[in-house]
Amino acid sequence: MSAKRIIKKVAVLGSGVMGSRIACHFANIGLQVLLLDIVPKDAPATDKKARNKIVNDALDFALKSNPSPIYLKTFAKRITTGNFDDDMPKIAECDWVIEVVVERLDIKQKVFETVEKFRKPGTLITSNTSGIPIHLMAEGRSDDFKQHFCGTHFFNPPRYLKLLEIIPTKSTKPEVIDFLMAYGEKYLGKTTVQAKDTPAFIGNRIGVFSIMSILHYVEKTGMTVEEVDKLTGPVIGHPKSATFRTTDVVGLDTMVHVANGLHENVPEDEARKLFKLPGFVNGMMKNNWLGSKTNQGFYKKEKKDGANQFFALDLKTLEYQPSQKVKFPSLETTKSVDNLKERLKILFAAKDKAGDFYRATFYHLFAYSSNRIPEIADELYKIDAAMNAGFGWEQGPFEKWDALGVKHTVSEMEAAGHKPAQWVYDMLESGAESFYKVENGKRLYYDISSKNYKLIPGTENFILLDNIRSANTLWKNSGTTITDIGDGIINLEFHTKMNTIGSEVIEGITKAISLAEASYKGLVISNEGANFSAGANVGMIFMMAVEQEFDELNMVIKAFQNTMMRIRYSSIPVVVAPHQMALGGGCEICLHADKVVAHAELYMGLVEFGVGLIPGGGGTKEFALRLSDELQDGDIELNNFRDRFLTIGQAKVSTSAYEAFEFGYLKKGRDEVVVSQNRLLAEAKLHCLQLADEGYVQPIQRTDIRVLGKQALGLGYVGANTMYSGNYISEHDVKISQKLAYVLSGGDLSQPSLVSEDYLLGLEREAFVSLCAERKTLERIQSIITGGKVLRN
Repeated sequence: MSAKRIIKKVAVLGSGVMGSRIACHFANIGLQVLLLDIVPKDAPATDKKARNKIVNDALDFALKSNPSPIYLKTFAKRITTGNFDDDMPKIAECDWVIEVVVERLDIKQKVFETVEKFRKPGTLITSNTSGIPIHLMAEGRSDDFKQHFCGTHFFNPPRYLKLLEIIPTKSTKPEVIDFLMAYGEKYLGKTTVQAKDTPAFIGNRIGVFSIMSILHYVEKTGMTVEEVDKLTGPVIGHPKSATFRTTDVVGLDTMVHVANGLHENVPEDEARKLFKLPGFVNGMMKNNWLGSKTNQGFYKKEKKDGANQFFALDLKTLEYQPSQKVKFPSLETTKSVDNLKERLKILFAAKDKAGDFYRATFYHLFAYSSNRIPEIADELYKIDAAMNAGFGWEQGPFEKWDALGVKHTVSEMEAAGHKPAQWVYDMLESGAESFYKVENGKRLYYDISSKNYKLIPGTENFILLDNIRSANTLWKNSGTTITDIGDGIINLEFHTKMNTIGSEVIEGITKAISLAEASYKGLVISNEGANFSAGANVGMIFMMAVEQEFDELNMVIKAFQNTMMRIRYSSIPVVVAPHQMALGGGCEICLHADKVVAHAELYMGLVEFGVGLIPGGGGTKEFALRLSDELQDGDIELNNFRDRFLTIGQAKVSTSAYEAFEFGYLKKGRDEVVVSQNRLLAEAKLHCLQLADEGYVQPIQRTDIRVLGKQALGLGYVGANTMYSGNYISEHDVKISQKLAYVLSGGDLSQPSLVSEDYLLGLEREAFVSLCAERKTLERIQSIITGGKVLRN
């Protein structure tokens, strides 16, 4: 039996857009990285700086890019740079070598020839190619090289897009494939999909077909750029960038390169003609209108009279016109339908222009996807996984097809001239009516070879609420659901719009804690929404403030504070597992937990200042408490106070879970970070059980919080006035800052004193409600509600 493989150091060969960002993501997870590239022409042999200029410039550019490829700037210290000529022998120290050089077979083969001279036997060696046949790259290499070689295709940007395609050759050892599949998922946070060595693999084969199908439909029907993007965005569970904006971001040249490659290399493909470029794409390529990289593509932005104006390309005339807002009757009818499956049924049945578009383009996609099995993958779930992780779809082709009803949709597809593959008919004849089903909390897929349902490999250790909710729900209201997730642990999930926190969520938290205290070991608060929580329901606050119902508003804020304190001082452990946005009240829930198990992609912050308020759900109190716990004598006290004050006053939002530690939202030594979102709930449950089994003791409310009084209050006042004098903040910002300083410093106390949490909560609540009475605060809240924009008045 071979020893367990451990990855400590990775070599990345090639520092371009992908190479430098792949290096950053390996550094993100704690590995040492060696990043190498070519030596510039004419660089002196003795001048190391000149010889490493290409790699250093590329890494610097990546680290300055937005969004950042690195969780925390200090993580970049884990990356060592060098060049192919001087530093290639160092790959002998590496456990995994990834090639990310230019997409030319001859150059890649030359690099691998050099790699073989220095790599240790047994070292993993992979290529990040997006289309060159994997087996051709390994020709002429040793048996050991071939046995440890395969493709590892990351999608750009590697930190943010979850897809990692693993493409083995016939020579790749099975244990190497298994290791990369598991490592990519668990440690890199990827959806790892094993693909066959076919042109464009899985994601780009299906994704580019889908785009090209739409482009040809647009050329035929005259639909506009804006119309297509309206129909192919969030309304069908696709990203906001939809079709044309996505192409602008990725680069039209990139899409054209893949499409041309497919047209050339898939002569037997029944849809090959669709990979031929429409006339307007050829025109755009001729004009070098490639998207963001050339500042114009299907869209462009111009500044006129100091304001941004947006234009969209008329695909008939290739002239830019002011971007238009578009509406479709069918989309209007689905605005109140939150469930994606139900929404798809309505949209595909619509008798308007939108319905015609969906049926024409997606029926073709369904048929095409069915015909790619077993050509590009033996199992259908791989196609869905690749599209969801690589293109940001909520549902892949077979999942959408399931939502519409397989049998019914097949009949409509036939009528539209898009007959699916024979195995789909065989499946229906066998009595199986869907591509997926859930049994015993696990999701199964239909396997076309055995004609049975099988568990999706690698998901055995996941706890996914969508799979267990129907069988294990203990209680629910309109905004929350409590689910038994096994072993004495229950989970509370939110499902309000943007998972905002209103009365139904407060009721759910209280109910979940009561249930757990009565009959269970502990509680996890997590959900599978796009975001953990966008914060409190400011619409409700706005209505109360406008109606001047301040007594009622005071009661609502007190109920919120009491609920946060219930989280902190329950008799069972409460673990919170946030992901993506955890803002305002969502952050305050985390601040009061016994432990936070956070997804690495966490955008956490107390952002109330942006709507003219201070954190009122215990967030300001909690910052005062944490400040007390870290206070020392003298200047350090005031430095810490200033840091906490500015974090709230500048509404700082972390760009990762690791930065949330730096801002004081997460606690070092207590809270954990998980890179794989699929494992988040399982990890949170494990930590909750651990706290319970170690003999969890109900905490006692704090009465020993040291606040600085006038000393810190003065610092806050002076700081705000200085910022105002420099025109950095408005007069209203000064007023909010003063309220914030008053609470953080414990009020107008003559000297540092010990106070209770209740005392601070009272100050916090009073400040919050008084700010709600301010006209400029109401204007800020209204701006957020009506336009989603932060108003600085």
